[in-house]
Amino acid sequence: MLPVDPDMTGPGEGISVHVLSDSLGETGEMVARAVISQYESGEFRIELLPRITTRDQLRAEVRSHCGSYCIFLYTLVDESLRAEMELLCEEGVNGIDLLGPSVSLLERVTGKRPSGRAGAVHDIDRDYFDRIAAMEFAVSHDDGRNAHELVDADVVLIGVSRSSKTPLCMYLAYKGIRAANVPTAPGMDPPKELFELDPRRVFGLMTNAELLIDIRQERMREMRTFVPRYAEREAVEEELSEARALMRKIGCLVIRTDNRAIEEAAQDIIRHMEGGLTTKD
Repeated sequence: MLPVDPDMTGPGEGISVHVLSDSLGETGEMVARAVISQYESGEFRIELLPRITTRDQLRAEVRSHCGSYCIFLYTLVDESLRAEMELLCEEGVNGIDLLGPSVSLLERVTGKRPSGRAGAVHDIDRDYFDRIAAMEFAVSHDDGRNAHELVDADVVLIGVSRSSKTPLCMYLAYKGIRAANVPTAPGMDPPKELFELDPRRVFGLMTNAELLIDIRQERMREMRTFVPRYAEREAVEEELSEARALMRKIGCLVIRTDNRAIEEAAQDIIRHMEGGLTTKD
């Protein structure tokens, strides 16, 4: 039985969920965050233990971090390290292999051997540079900047202020999609370049007035300022109406962003780009 020290977690810090990896541990951390999100905030905390390279190091890390709950999620590519961790689990560690079963399944079904190379997912390749270029593009084409270059965008988002244009652009950029956004506002003419684009590459973002008013009021409180009509119902309804009219004129797809995660709205856009959606309002 592995010797277990008292739980190292202090009062109010939450129970430790340790993520072990022979790389950076980002995959394990992502899974761990998804898991602990199912519990009350503060009940659990994540501690990364990356770059494990030897069996001795693995045992030392587990021993020194094995508190009263001794919880470990691991993504170990190296077979010898994975085997050592399985032994530790037999000795009393509460652990689960996040990577091994999936790799074994692919190998069993296809007969193809995995490389066993830690950190392969982080190889600097063309996709990496595409994502960096897309992020730079999103930043330099945020909020209507450099409208003369809209033709170079894979996607152009239009919508009123606080309709999630910028967060969506950055999420799409992380996927390697060059996204620009153009705001709509009363008395402001959209750039002429917007009407020269293929409408299938333009997406209108629409939300409901109630939510938009709440978001804008909170924004003004954060900024400690007041903008006349910015969060007034009549003005907001007018803005949304004018934005909807512009979207109809362009003939673009309208994506609802109210009460939805950024990832959900982004998936609608990506599916449409791949030919999976039809125009809707």
